[in-house]
Amino acid sequence: MSGLANGTGGGPANGSTGGPVTGVTDTCSPAPVWRAPAATRSNALPAGAWWLWALGLATAASRTTNLLLLGLLVGVAGYVVAARRTDAPWARSYGAFIKIGLFVIGVRLLFSVFLGSPIPGTHVMFELPEVPLPDWAKGIRIGGRVTAEQLLFALYDGAKLATLLICVGAANSLANPARLLKSLPGALYEAGVAVVVAMTFAPNMVADVVRLRTARRLRGRPTGGVGAVLQIGLPVLEGALERSVAVAASMDARGYGRTARVPAAVRHTTNVLTLGGLLGVCAGTYGLLAAQGAVYGLPLLIAGLAAAMAGLRLGGARSVRTRYRPDRWGVRAWLVAGSGAAVAVAMIWAGSADPAALHPGVVPLAAPVLPLWPAAAVLIGLLPSLVAPVPLSPTGFEEQV
Repeated sequence: MSGLANGTGGGPANGSTGGPVTGVTDTCSPAPVWRAPAATRSNALPAGAWWLWALGLATAASRTTNLLLLGLLVGVAGYVVAARRTDAPWARSYGAFIKIGLFVIGVRLLFSVFLGSPIPGTHVMFELPEVPLPDWAKGIRIGGRVTAEQLLFALYDGAKLATLLICVGAANSLANPARLLKSLPGALYEAGVAVVVAMTFAPNMVADVVRLRTARRLRGRPTGGVGAVLQIGLPVLEGALERSVAVAASMDARGYGRTARVPAAVRHTTNVLTLGGLLGVCAGTYGLLAAQGAVYGLPLLIAGLAAAMAGLRLGGARSVRTRYRPDRWGVRAWLVAGSGAAVAVAMIWAGSADPAALHPGVVPLAAPVLPLWPAAAVLIGLLPSLVAPVPLSPTGFEEQV
């Protein structure tokens, strides 16, 4: 098993299909200890680590409109996804989020062209017929001239939102939804039965689409077009929903979500702490993402996290369910989560130290410049591609087991 993990044994090393291995072997040299191990059920990263890493990159993306930094963030997220995603159905969602991001940029540009923009500009690209509006609609314009400044401003805005979506797509591609559900605190077990239906519906639907399209292709029937979509659409939705409900029913039959009786005062205190903490987390996160809310965002986020953790800890005492093989946060998980947090902190600090570099101006027109040390801070987000366990193909996993 160790030979397969390190690539030094378990089969031919010279790329041949059989026969003895010839040449000099490296049995005397020690195996490199700095390499990430092969992923197994015991050392796979918790889903929360991937989400914290992705949210850190998203926070960094929300603090800048520099296209070079945004492109670097997308490249970092894409490289980590390509290096550490598996062959599971949810791992295919990253490409869909990239398409959604490009669609968002296109819609933002179209809105700027047809609805105008408050950004003044002198470089007129073209003019559209302007629709006359009544006096009560002052400030709203449909049509008119389109300047290069307003298009560039719309591009900056759309690229920032697209990068946020792509970072969320990276978390969806890397985090196992089943392991994320398994890591829910005891106070949220009651909601877990409902959440599992939503979290398993999309992967089941993707698997059903692949299966039905393969079956139609083998039977010589078309797999594309409106007719094929109408024929396989309803069976796919029904099958995915039935499988998700079946999983939820099996969880409920095994006691998932059952709670013990506790005094009313404890239950009310738990609800107040949990809901108040989550509201504080939402308000603090919004403050960190907003350009003017960094002052109150961090204290609110810390206070909300403390209240929410206290509520979840208190509510976990109601659970009578035991956890089988819980996910453990090891050094690698903390490094993955910490790399995303480091990128976010560095970008927030750069926004206060040198805001002009992170928000290039559009009036007058100027090309964005790549700031060196914020770009170096973004590269910290590549750390998961080095420390996270390497996923194996299905064949490699079977051989190692």
